[in-house]
Amino acid sequence: MDLRTATPDDATALAKLGHDSFVAKFGYLYTPEDLAFFLSTAHSRDKVAGEIADPNMRVMLAEQDGVLLGYCKLVMLCGWPEHAQGQRAVELKQLYTAPEATGQGIGSVLMDWALGEAAAFGADEVQLSVYAHNSGAQKFYARYGFAKVANIHFMVGQQRDEEFLFARVI
Repeated sequence: MDLRTATPDDATALAKLGHDSFVAKFGYLYTPEDLAFFLSTAHSRDKVAGEIADPNMRVMLAEQDGVLLGYCKLVMLCGWPEHAQGQRAVELKQLYTAPEATGQGIGSVLMDWALGEAAAFGADEVQLSVYAHNSGAQKFYARYGFAKVANIHFMVGQQRDEEFLFARVI
């Protein structure tokens, strides 16, 4: 597996992978209208292109033989300053794998990259949000030293999802 930094040319593939991963894991939870609205805003090509171009964001891709298997977005700003434990917190925004590639160690490789990138940046905390009923992801993050610090929410269209804010002090 190879890691490389996303370029503007990757925006379409990243948007598709984000869309497909979200639908595979959570699509059944939402009305068609809420899901369509969310996907058109959160996983559009233009949104992803803007994130790749944002100097406050790092986007890393995991590939095998030129096939995109996953990605991780790290925002070099604090996502939830009201819950920050450190002085220079960053946010792990998304760590997604292709639905057919889940369980192959891609998430671990991307998490190792994210924690290393955060440390190199001088961050003293990494924050992330996780769906309250996604116990598999919560266990994955706990293996990396993340722990719940707050109850938060996440909007998908008009639907409010309960989420947990997890954090790890570096």
